[in-house]
This record gives sequence, C-alpha cells and structure tokens, in this order.
Amino acid sequence: MHDISLAFPLARWTSIVGPNGAGKSTLLKVLAGLLVHRGDVALLGQPLAALRHRERARQMSWLGQNESSADDLTAYDVAMLGRLPHQPWLAQPSAADHAAVERALRATQSWDWRGRPLGQLSAGERQRVLLARALAVEAEVLLMDEPLANLDPPHQTDWLLLVKDLVAGGKTVVSVLHEISLALQADEMVVMNQGRVTHQGSCGEAATHRALEQVFDHRIAVHSLAGQWVTLPKL
Repeated sequence: MHDISLAFPLARWTSIVGPNGAGKSTLLKVLAGLLVHRGDVALLGQPLAALRHRERARQMSWLGQNESSADDLTAYDVAMLGRLPHQPWLAQPSAADHAAVERALRATQSWDWRGRPLGQLSAGERQRVLLARALAVEAEVLLMDEPLANLDPPHQTDWLLLVKDLVAGGKTVVSVLHEISLALQADEMVVMNQGRVTHQGSCGEAATHRALEQVFDHRIAVHSLAGQWVTLPKL
C-alpha cells in the first residue's frame, strides 16, 4: 500500500471496492491489526497498538475471507467464540453471553441449526454462522472482508438490511465487497487501485460514481434504478 490516509466516520457504513489485487483486503487487515505496517492506526480515538488484545477484541470484530473453524464444533459453539473477549479466563459463558449468541444466530437466520456441527452445513450456512460469531462480539466497529461469499441473493439482501440496522443502532461497519451494486448502498465508499486510495466519498456523489467507473476501466456504468444506485455492464 502507498501513501494511504483515511478516516472512517462513526455510525456509518463504508464499503471498500476496487479491482482484484487493489489492496482492499490488505487495508482491512491493517485496520484490524492483523498485519504489521509502518503507519499508525487509531480505533475510536486510541492508538490501536496501545490497546490490549482483549480490549481491542471487545471494540472491533472481524470477519475475514474464507475463514474456517473446527468442523466438529456446533454452530452455537462457533458463535460463542465471539464472546471470548468478554469472558474471564476459563470461565463458563454467562447469561449475557448466551443471550448475545442467540441474538446473533437469529439475526443471521442460523438459530434453527444451532446444534449442528459446522461440517454438516453448506458453504452459505457456514458463512452465516461465521457472521453470527462476528455479531456476537457486539463490538462498536465491525470489519468484514467479502461477507457475502457463498450467500444467495435473498441472504445477501438480509445481510444488507442487517448492516443498515447495525448502523442505525450506532455501530460502524467497514466492508470489502465485490458486489458493486450492493456496495453502493453504503453511506461512504473507498475506491482503491494498485495499493492506493483513488477516492473516498459519499456513495451518492457523482464524483464517487466517476471514480468507480474509472477504476474498472469504464467497463461498468452507475445508474439510478428505482431510487437506488446500481452498476450495469457497459456494452
């Protein structure tokens, strides 16, 4: 990455988009503290490096690409992993932990198979359980890298509505998405190419639309359809 300076507004949803290899996932991992870097990252006004791991894990949850978990763990147990930052060492889950896990599994429509091992779930069902794990943290900031992987269109819509509810409740969401039309439903957009940020702005701004079309070599065009911004192939 090169010469990146960004600020993500609180209680807003920011989508990060760009062509393959643009540096989107790398940027998100730097924000999460998963990659060593030469710059500075602040979380909720505090230097990320100065925060204890447990404190950081309470304030910021992470959903990465192609994440795995032990196939013999039940969906409920996987979601409960999101509560580890809130639990004393070797302590049993509290009533608050169980309530948070149930809320997360219900929010992702995963409650009905809470007792099934992860290895018995489809790829889309696994992704919803992993999303529930991230939600169970109940962090102020959620970082999600390709959260729509393996989700069918109805569940992609469910994810979109869930994110909007989170933001309405004061949460901050930053997501890397390849589904550009869905990314345009965010509040803010960061456009990247070749390790650089080429634009940051509101998803409704004409300048954002121009930057988006340019980064994809004008092979897509942004249009208004039924009151929403969507991208269509440029033939």
